[in-house]
Amino acid sequence: MPEERDDELATPGVERLFEAVCQLGDPSEARAFLLDLCSRREIMDLAQRLEVAGLLRSGSSYVEVSAATGASSTTVSRVSKCLNGPEGGYRLVLGRLGGACER
Repeated sequence: MPEERDDELATPGVERLFEAVCQLGDPSEARAFLLDLCSRREIMDLAQRLEVAGLLRSGSSYVEVSAATGASSTTVSRVSKCLNGPEGGYRLVLGRLGGACER
């Protein structure tokens, strides 16, 4: 099933989006781009997922993470699966940020 999702992402538009993200030089540029691209709710959801990943990576339990972030058990489980999955995006970013995200 993941291969099908990868095929859906193999479009020039999606590649252009990935390239656009790489052009962002600092948090203020990222903020401006994300505010134009996403709704405020979507940004909050993305931030919550990153926070969940950081807390899981630091050893917090699912229950602790859910209580600390307000994330549903489904979201915590999904983030955990990605955190431990083959893509490695959360691990990469969290390593560069220095570990757990602060709330």
